[in-house]
Amino acid sequence: MPDTIAERLAALNIELPDAPAPAAKYVPYTIVGSTLYISGQLPMQDGSVAITGHLGSSVDAETGQEAARLCAINILAQANAALGGDLERVARLAKIQGFVASTPDFVEQHLVINGASNLLVDALGERGMHARAAVGMASLPLNAAVEVDAIFEIN
Repeated sequence: MPDTIAERLAALNIELPDAPAPAAKYVPYTIVGSTLYISGQLPMQDGSVAITGHLGSSVDAETGQEAARLCAINILAQANAALGGDLERVARLAKIQGFVASTPDFVEQHLVINGASNLLVDALGERGMHARAAVGMASLPLNAAVEVDAIFEIN
């Protein structure tokens, strides 16, 4: 397995996009001491929400996992921007929270958020093992199917 985060991303054929701009009046990240908080990221791709709708009706679990994966890529893009392009400053990913727009009878939010968890562990290696929550929501901003936020310990 490659040693650096950049090498792991390259091995995964992932080029981080520019960090998405906030959709309202907030900042995309905040650093407090040695903690980096990343605001909720939507499954943005090429400037728009790539996967919309609700799990359990218009979106299947596999597509939901891809939405969560895109959210994780955008989390890494925000972290990269926050850390001046030096993701090696990430000491560890402490926690992610995944929000899944879903119907009341959909109960596989945890499987959907695996799309983000798997990508983050693949990209960050051992530093990517994290605590998490996976929660069903009635709706999300811009009709996004998934939203994920993150908390990192940084050097």
